[in-house]
Amino acid sequence: MQVLSAVTEFERDLQLERTHSGITRAKAAGKRFGCPSVLNDEQQITVIARINTGINISAIAREFNTTRKPYSRIEDMFPQVNRRF
Repeated sequence: MQVLSAVTEFERDLQLERTHSGITRAKAAGKRFGCPSVLNDEQQITVIARINTGINISAIAREFNTTRKPYSRIEDMFPQVNRRF
């Protein structure tokens, strides 16, 4: 039984190694992981402009018919966004 456990553990390590190398190759090839962006580049620029003018994020989300989460990500991606409180 111990031999079988050792073989299983070794196979699991090989699977993890192959998975990590595949992810590394995909990232090097420019693949993106995760859900696709809800807003296109033009809409993101519009959102940045609206945030900089002081419009509430909830109002912007209603305008684009989305949740507020994408706007938090936009703020994180673009440090030039000046959010006024």
